[in-house]
Amino acid sequence: MDWRIFFISLMAGYLAGSISFTRLISRSAKIDKGAPPLEVPVEGTDMTYKVTAFGATRASMELGPKAGCAIGMADMLKVALVVLLFRLLYPGQPYLLIAAIGGMAGHNWPAFYRFKGGRGISAYYGGLFVIDWLGAIVTMLTGLIFGMFIIKDYFVAYMAGLWFLIPWLWITKNSPEHIIYAVIVNILYILAMLPDIRQYTAIKKVKKIDPKMVLETNPMGRGMLKISDWVNNLFKRK
Repeated sequence: MDWRIFFISLMAGYLAGSISFTRLISRSAKIDKGAPPLEVPVEGTDMTYKVTAFGATRASMELGPKAGCAIGMADMLKVALVVLLFRLLYPGQPYLLIAAIGGMAGHNWPAFYRFKGGRGISAYYGGLFVIDWLGAIVTMLTGLIFGMFIIKDYFVAYMAGLWFLIPWLWITKNSPEHIIYAVIVNILYILAMLPDIRQYTAIKKVKKIDPKMVLETNPMGRGMLKISDWVNNLFKRK
């Protein structure tokens, strides 16, 4: 491995990921580095769910689902394009994986905005669809089914797709680079999600919260809810 290209791919991904389309597109809504957390009342309690991230989730809640979806797609593309570039320039080399890691890190902790970014799910899937589009679909659906029917928690269903990426790449790629990539993106996602995990856990101690509420706040979550409804209807017909 050429360490110069390693560093270039990491920084290229990071700088691309640091572009905040939430802020660029949502200036009129004052979603910028100085904006306070968005507080959503939790029904039946005096608690609020604070949205501290600056990503498609926040834009979707403040500007509507269409704007959130557009920003989510832009967040996926900004990482996907850089990863695709390194895949084309260095076929068979791990630099595309490094660019994908950098893109997710930049999205979560952008250098341009005092390291206050999103949670990384759009950036993650943007890179993964270039690396392994089939794996992106299979792991997302497996995580959804695991969360819905085994754990019976939609919040778990939202996160579990990343967990299943590790065994998927272990089986299908059997390369240390891909396994390290899968582990690192899981770590980056968990670190970014810690504020939400803490809030979700605290709220569940006070009230039996419907996890669907969490998913309905963002484009990816709403998409997963639609898929889950389709799966439920499919089983009901049988």
